Amino acid sequence: MSDTTVDTVSTRLANGLTCALPAASPLAKLLRSQRTWEGPSAKERLQILRTAKSVAIVGASANPARSSYFVGTYLQQSSDYRVYFVNPNATEILGQPAYPDLASLPEVPDIVDVFRKPADIPAVIDDALAVGAPVVWVQLGIWNEDAARYGEENGLTVVMDRCIKIEHARFHGGLHLMGFDTGQISSRRTLR
Repeated sequence: MSDTTVDTVSTRLANGLTCALPAASPLAKLLRSQRTWEGPSAKERLQILRTAKSVAIVGASANPARSSYFVGTYLQQSSDYRVYFVNPNATEILGQPAYPDLASLPEVPDIVDVFRKPADIPAVIDDALAVGAPVVWVQLGIWNEDAARYGEENGLTVVMDRCIKIEHARFHGGLHLMGFDTGQISSRRTLR
């Protein structure tokens, strides 16, 4: 008999149990690709949005076709937040000065809303930690589980793969079932 060792990985399953799998197995690869990190619940996200007074949009764009521009417009018009735009390549966005980094802002933002690619999230988390921001909110479609865990381990609240505009509108009654702003707050759905 040969004495060979097989590299294994320990995997935590959804039911809380852990098991060891051969590292090269297809199942181990599949489990590594699945999301296991969970961020704040809906009630916790609502609390974050209710207590925040300022939002810094990292990766903000002056291009009206970009989602960061749309979110910035929404936050300026439909919330009481002080909104700051962070983009080292811009001087002004939506009539407000653009700042090169979080450290240049006139205050520590309550929420750092991130429009950057997943590989950039750890650096943004480091910047948020350096300035003392309590929450990093990573936009819809952006996911970096390792960065989320790192942020939480260092005391941050991390929201990931959620749009702050959609969440704000949903919690404040401005979202239609189809996701459009109705301009009305009502518990009744109108038939047309």
